[in-house]
Amino acid sequence: MKYIVLHGDGLAGGPRKELGGKSPLEAAATPNMDAVAGHGEMGVAVVSADGPFVTSGMVQTAVLGYDPRKLYPGPAPLEAASLGVTVGEHDVVYRCSMVTLRGAAAGGDAYSDIKKLAAPVTVEGEAERLEREEARDLLEAVNEQLGSETIQFYPGSGSRHLMVWVGGKLRAVCLDPREGAGRPIGDCLPTGDGAEMLRKLMDASLVILRDHPVNDQRREDGRKPIHCLWLWGQGRASRWPSFAERHHVSGTVVATNDVRRGIGICAGLGAIEPSDVTAADGSDFLSRGQAALRELGKKDFVYVHAEMPVGLARGDAKAAMKIVEEFDKQIVGTLINGLATMGPFRPVKDGVRDATRLSAKLLTQG
Repeated sequence: MKYIVLHGDGLAGGPRKELGGKSPLEAAATPNMDAVAGHGEMGVAVVSADGPFVTSGMVQTAVLGYDPRKLYPGPAPLEAASLGVTVGEHDVVYRCSMVTLRGAAAGGDAYSDIKKLAAPVTVEGEAERLEREEARDLLEAVNEQLGSETIQFYPGSGSRHLMVWVGGKLRAVCLDPREGAGRPIGDCLPTGDGAEMLRKLMDASLVILRDHPVNDQRREDGRKPIHCLWLWGQGRASRWPSFAERHHVSGTVVATNDVRRGIGICAGLGAIEPSDVTAADGSDFLSRGQAALRELGKKDFVYVHAEMPVGLARGDAKAAMKIVEEFDKQIVGTLINGLATMGPFRPVKDGVRDATRLSAKLLTQG
């Protein structure tokens, strides 16, 4: 038996006035998903998790058969697994985002007069239009001055990187910088056990980065500077039971997102290289479908994660419908057509749906 799970992250969306109260998923033409739903079984997946929010990573953890309340360690340790960063049993991994802040002055000076992480500074959020090499140069400068036997920095992708605190503290309360956008920085900095160390590191990164040549060039280009590192999303590495041993199948995760790849790696599954899927923002659906078919020729189980572009949630309704239709054609359609050449297959019970249609499908070929 061979199995494929398709995870359309953010596919369902909410009702849109322009679509007569329908969601883009309801309004779009999706013949392939309709065929799967029409010939299979539909159900609602309920994910149990601690705290008020269920993240997409928790959903993937649960779909793979693991209890997120016991095993989901937070995003940073999963990203570490994806990037091959070694983490000790008592170490704590933090997401290390590069952020832009805003001071009290009007105009461009609002970004130049920030001397410390204190009032009247506000948080703008993760850095915009940050090139990979720029990010690595900035992180290298921080690592040269702040890296030690207990504090280690590792490059990731875009504006988001990792910090490992060897033997560090876990229970500080840290805020996602996107949630802090527009808020006074005093309301957003870490609090609780371990917060003093985190604040010192963030303050020190401000001193290192504010006059860095990369920021000089960004200002010349009309881009906002990167002011400091923002520490959040922490957790310790967790040991997961092997998916292959539990289910007697070999498998691969097809994803570019480091959290999604890390979940697969922690479960003992393989994970394709992000370069094998050409668009990291989730927009190149065809390459994901093709990669899944290639992996299915070698493995028993494939988990395909496709993150919907931001436009699906906030953009033009017709553009959102187009994204759904491309997902249906390029991922679901590619897989259905490919499976037809491998032998009989059927949809089976499992999946996540909105009021009328599945937003995730499980296909079984056998």
